[in-house]
Amino acid sequence: MLNMTDSRQTIYRIRVAVPVHLYDCFDYQLSAEQYQQAEIGARVAVSFGRQHLTGVIVEKLAPDAPIDPGFQLKTISSLVDDQAILNDKVLSLLSWAAQYYQFPLGEVIHAALPVFLRQGKPYDLLAHVWKVLDLNAEEKLKRSEKQLNAYKILKLHPQGTSENILNLSGIETATLKAIEKKGVIRCELEQQDFSPEPVQLAQLPLTPNHDQQKAIQTILKAQNKYQAFLLDGLTGSGKTEVYLQIMQQVLKQGKQVLVLVPEIGLTPQTISRFQSRFHCNIALLHSGLNDSKRLQAWQHAQTGKASIILGTRSAIYTPLPQLGLIILDEEHDLSFKQQEGFRYHARDVALYRASLENCPIILGSATPSIDSYYLVDQGKLTGLQLNQRAGSAIMPTMHVIDSKISRKQHGISEPLIHEIRKRLERKEQVLVFLNRRGYAPVVICESCGWQANCPNCDAHFTLHTSPYTHLHCHHCGTINRLPDACPQCHQQTLKPIGIGTARVEDGLNTLFPDFPVLRVDRDSTSRVGSWQKIHDQIQQSQPVILLGTQMLAKGHHFPFVTLVAILDIDGGLLSVDFRAPERTAQLIVQVAGRSGRGEKKGDVYLQTLRPEHPMLNTLIHQDYRAFARQMLADRKLASLPPCRYAVLIRCESRSQEENQQFLTDMTQQLRLSTEENLIEVWGPIPAPMERKAGRWQAHVVLLCSDRAKMHFYLHRWWPQLLKQKPSSMKISIDVDPQEFS
Repeated sequence: MLNMTDSRQTIYRIRVAVPVHLYDCFDYQLSAEQYQQAEIGARVAVSFGRQHLTGVIVEKLAPDAPIDPGFQLKTISSLVDDQAILNDKVLSLLSWAAQYYQFPLGEVIHAALPVFLRQGKPYDLLAHVWKVLDLNAEEKLKRSEKQLNAYKILKLHPQGTSENILNLSGIETATLKAIEKKGVIRCELEQQDFSPEPVQLAQLPLTPNHDQQKAIQTILKAQNKYQAFLLDGLTGSGKTEVYLQIMQQVLKQGKQVLVLVPEIGLTPQTISRFQSRFHCNIALLHSGLNDSKRLQAWQHAQTGKASIILGTRSAIYTPLPQLGLIILDEEHDLSFKQQEGFRYHARDVALYRASLENCPIILGSATPSIDSYYLVDQGKLTGLQLNQRAGSAIMPTMHVIDSKISRKQHGISEPLIHEIRKRLERKEQVLVFLNRRGYAPVVICESCGWQANCPNCDAHFTLHTSPYTHLHCHHCGTINRLPDACPQCHQQTLKPIGIGTARVEDGLNTLFPDFPVLRVDRDSTSRVGSWQKIHDQIQQSQPVILLGTQMLAKGHHFPFVTLVAILDIDGGLLSVDFRAPERTAQLIVQVAGRSGRGEKKGDVYLQTLRPEHPMLNTLIHQDYRAFARQMLADRKLASLPPCRYAVLIRCESRSQEENQQFLTDMTQQLRLSTEENLIEVWGPIPAPMERKAGRWQAHVVLLCSDRAKMHFYLHRWWPQLLKQKPSSMKISIDVDPQEFS
């Protein structure tokens, strides 16, 4: 009998998440030596079809694991990292998010990484360190206050300091480069030191009032374990002070704190509060950073060097080795929901992450979402209330002006004009709120009734007068010139109808020529640093009129504003979206909360065509909590979210008939594959804006009382839907949708 040896060669394999829109991870072969070096959470370079991509290892397969004999494995191109850059907990978080929101894991991981790491660039980039060459250069720099200030700060660091720290201190890179040209300083590349810095108090905490103290003590009892809190505090009630005092105890243990804010505009004032309280490394993570600064901040967070990480929604996926606390400020804000591509909600991901990390999480808001109130009722959040404003400030008084009976100038009622003038003459500041940018929302011909409509969308053009007069569609971005005469009847009788912020700005300048009008909207703050300049001007105790959109509603502290005027919220009372009244109430309360935050009492004037609306009356004569409780009761009666779980399928194609037929066929397949009446299907129906950017839109809404069963059937049905859809059709899934437009 012949002695035969097994000639099979051991094949070493890893499973890689690749950034392609496919709901699978892919196996790759590598050498025995590479297999030993490879770590789960590290990057690898691979070929995928004709593409060369950077993926992340999500599993090391056992050498003796069975292989399909008919399948030929590709070999990796190289190991990019010699150690993991994503730890096990973050990979678990990303995997959960991919499954829950029905999105490919490779693309989810890709989106969580800084751009340089997505591109396969090395992790150990060097830091830009600025050093002083000339210790007596004040005379050379005396003509520029900015340069002289930067130079004096640099002299305090004989060994040099990083560009990131200087930027956080308010020194711009352009200023440093201007000084460098004068031969006074120079920039060197040095290996970064990622060792954590000790945290020190820069100033003593304030004395908390009774409600603040109760909240602080309750949350501190949950240190080192998972517990979720809803900090429900009136505007100006000192939620930030509660955050700071809890952060102090967490930082004292050598742990990290992750703070999420809804928008970039809130980061300057938030980081200012943190820097004035703590001496420590603070990492900023938001889309306003360039790629190198974002990578550096991400590295400081990932290595533990940064003690406080402040960012917008995507910062929730940042690896943090010593995470001890998560804070989500303005938790109700719609900006925490990603509305394109990977449609996740940072609030819900943050709750899951806190449970994975076994740490407490605080959701803070003056107008909590109805979803969060529901979680309090379910016992999944612990409710804490702050019922009085911090210091001597008191809540503003609300007044309603009936637009139907009040005469108006430039869209502003005469009683309101009188009140604005009184405040300005007393050297106080006024905030005028209108959530509609541009000059006018409609242009119409008075002779024949023609309207300027977007040719690609079911929407009107908005008239803009800056930087030049033009028509702009806010939905698809189309820009057209304003015609000299009506294209239909050729009469020169075109007239703007309605008001936007630019038109109100003109009116305020006419009514109050002696006082500056500062407009804050997406158009006026598009340039870098423009919002910061406006913010700095508001912080001075000079009479100004601040005019803007919802950018002004989000947590800003304006101590000299004593009057808030809200010009138009009627659209939110008429929307087909069941969440619209909630958003409108939150907006009213948040904007109103900018008034009377200093020593002087504040007033709020609400100009509306519907002063009798029951929602407004509950909000004004009771409070937001009473309104939210009524809304939650209405949702329960109607079996709407959060009392049931919703999924929105958006479909767009070249014809509405194609949308309707495809969605009808696919929802019928879903009905046949699920338990009877388990999932309720609404639709298919045309979207609220049926045509957008030249394509037709349709929706299907799925509702179910059992979240686990809903996801069980979605996991089977959604991939089949994607395989069967026509190539010309675009389709997306939105789990727990926040908007139905």
